[in-house]
Amino acid sequence: MPSPRAETFFDPKTSTFSYVVHQNGNPACAIIDSVLDYKAASGRIITTSADRIIDYVEKNQLQVQWILETHAHADHLSAAAYLKTQLGGKIAIGEQITQVQQVFSNIFNLEHKVIPNGSQFDYLLHDGEVFSIGDISVTALHVPGHTPADMAYRVEGLGIFIGDTLFMPDVGTARCDFPEGDAQQLFTSIQKILGMGDDTRLYLCHDYPPEYREPQSSITIGEQRKSNIHVHDGIDAASFIAMRKARDQTLSMPALMLPAIQVNIRAGRYPEPEGNGVRYLKIPLNQL
Repeated sequence: MPSPRAETFFDPKTSTFSYVVHQNGNPACAIIDSVLDYKAASGRIITTSADRIIDYVEKNQLQVQWILETHAHADHLSAAAYLKTQLGGKIAIGEQITQVQQVFSNIFNLEHKVIPNGSQFDYLLHDGEVFSIGDISVTALHVPGHTPADMAYRVEGLGIFIGDTLFMPDVGTARCDFPEGDAQQLFTSIQKILGMGDDTRLYLCHDYPPEYREPQSSITIGEQRKSNIHVHDGIDAASFIAMRKARDQTLSMPALMLPAIQVNIRAGRYPEPEGNGVRYLKIPLNQL
């Protein structure tokens, strides 16, 4: 049986990696952590990044089975709904997305516009659930901390797609200061991942490289355990939590958080048009 592969797409504006996972000889594929381009100054949405994925899927005669989200991203808009209209597939995320929906429905006063039950997504995954991409077996791993709903996806024969849980060793780990984020949970989630074998390859959602290197999408667990600046072997929970909390106090809000969250908790869909036919995103004042 051919080994699975991950075709990588990098969006430099948001430093985001998206992936198409498939297996030679089998048309089934999954798209992970897609990006919808957004011009904040004008409120315009562009599909350039998503269209690159569509071109790849169509040129390789693939059939989209899953459109997977590792979490409700705060730094870019998801192209999940757009990709589904173009390519089909089921949009899936971790079942704890309902907690995130509840929090942000309150913050944005969305009332009945976003019912916090996960119904906006086609499928909600639970921790340890096994599903497939064609003949490829995938295990969903609940890895909370960055948000309560983070999922990683362990793809048999390939590696683990870890979302924002870990970055490259010279960058460190994800922030935990978003609503219901938790540094203790993140440490536990990271240890869960790092215990899965040193040769296991980790596929990242972001890289923010220093000037001396190019963005890199994957790395082994062994390399993370040896040299991650925040959580290498020998760092205990108390030290990590203290570092993470202190560092998070210095970080500014992601530039696209307010528009991104409103779209992403809707599975990549826009708010419904108002009476004049225009769709609007809200900006809550003095709330975050």
